[in-house]
Amino acid sequence: MEAIGVLMMCPMSTYFEQELDKRFNLFRFWNFPQKEEFLKQHSSSIRAIVSNAWAGARPELIDALPSLEIVANHGVGVDQIDLGKCKEKGIRVTNTPDVLTEDVADLAIGLILATMRRISECDRYVRSGLWKKGDFKLTAKFSGKTVGIIGLGRIGTAIAKRAEAFGCPISYHSRSKKPDSNYEYYPNVVDLASNCHILVVACSLNDDTRHIINHEVIDALGPKGVIINIGRGAHIDELELVSALVEGQLGGAGLDVFEHEPEVPEQLLGIDNVVLLSHVGTGTVETREAIADLVIGNLEAHFLKKPLLTPVV
Repeated sequence: MEAIGVLMMCPMSTYFEQELDKRFNLFRFWNFPQKEEFLKQHSSSIRAIVSNAWAGARPELIDALPSLEIVANHGVGVDQIDLGKCKEKGIRVTNTPDVLTEDVADLAIGLILATMRRISECDRYVRSGLWKKGDFKLTAKFSGKTVGIIGLGRIGTAIAKRAEAFGCPISYHSRSKKPDSNYEYYPNVVDLASNCHILVVACSLNDDTRHIINHEVIDALGPKGVIINIGRGAHIDELELVSALVEGQLGGAGLDVFEHEPEVPEQLLGIDNVVLLSHVGTGTVETREAIADLVIGNLEAHFLKKPLLTPVV
């Protein structure tokens, strides 16, 4: 398959690039500063795009590649891919569910603990020598707190199971009630927030879920509530979040994603009851290799005219 042109949108991992190089004619888009000229020169030979959460397949790119057959996404969320345009042109789209579920769920629990027990702040307290002047302040307990989850899919369910191990009652909001779930369902996000201590965002990003966390939801959660986001940055209205944290209207936040990555609102950097991560939910060696292998498996299946492993479109 070496003659098949594959356009990789941005750096992902050395392992992934090496494995793609073995099988395809790999174009690293970031190495070509003159993007329009590059696309004109290679448009007919590029038959696949490898995208991710930061760099996808927008309409203008799809239109510039007349030979494009498949967009293979390195991750679950496909909000950076114009699915409508792909359907219109008969371009297949794949993603990588399941292989990243455990890591993201683990990180969500880590963020809850780090935020409520102020682990990062306490670490800084010790490093700065302040412990010699007195004990660190008391924090909030996690075990037994009510956890509300927005999006009870694979990742949301995995988070719920982990939180149950901490004795936490679970409730959730999703597009519809899950018939196989015993967790309490709220058809309205504000009602969910009003009835939980910790609100975890684990849904996909679309027009309905963009800024699903707004001032009304934050007010319902209250000054002792905590928001955890391992979904997409645009799930939260960041201006409203910052305002609530600064004014003490929210108890804390653990954030792995931001609306304009890698930019982070400057005010968040100085707030102690916020834990900030750099979109590392899938960031383990094991999972990144598994994701890469699944992307490659989908590409190989497509070009060998076999059923796709994890099709979206």
